[in-house]
Amino acid sequence: MSSYPKRVADNILPLSVSGDLSEAFQEWFFTENTEDHEDVIENCQLCNQEQLRYHFEIKNKFTEEILQVGSSCILKFNVTVYDEKHSVLNEKDSKKKLEKLLQKMRLESCIKSLEKLAIIENNNILKNALAYYSKNKYLTPKFAFVVFWKLKEKNIDHTPSFFKVSLKRNKFKEDLKLMDTRRVHLFWKALTSSQKKLAIEYGHHAPK
Repeated sequence: MSSYPKRVADNILPLSVSGDLSEAFQEWFFTENTEDHEDVIENCQLCNQEQLRYHFEIKNKFTEEILQVGSSCILKFNVTVYDEKHSVLNEKDSKKKLEKLLQKMRLESCIKSLEKLAIIENNNILKNALAYYSKNKYLTPKFAFVVFWKLKEKNIDHTPSFFKVSLKRNKFKEDLKLMDTRRVHLFWKALTSSQKKLAIEYGHHAPK
């Protein structure tokens, strides 16, 4: 047995009822519990992979033992993932769910970093932008500029698509239209295809 499967077997079989590896994995399920350690300092308790930032908790339905693992191991070894109705998800939907949870943790970490920054800098505009986002789940063009400016300036890890920008109100559209194109470029990747098209109609252009 190669070192990798042996590591996995050594970690999971003593905590399972079955002595067969493939059968043992059928005893385990994802508990919905996750943790962001805010740095790549943890290991996967299943495959021993190092430098993990995010942990996903799995539990044995018979022994009630728990392991903190990486999301890739849940998919690799077909650990059961349930939907909100407690129905078993297929591989594709399991991947979608785990990715959504991962994005949620990344967004929460991003917001947390910005909140700390707003306090340190005593930046009321940034505080207002974050409060607005927390309440409405989207940013106005002006608030989007402030948020993405600070994200870039402080090199805070983020994915632009995590944030949504609203152009539903005429005022938001007018703000986008009158905004300097360099500012629009800061949050360009957060815009939808139709919003980018509208921005181009207003005289802006896509970043090079």
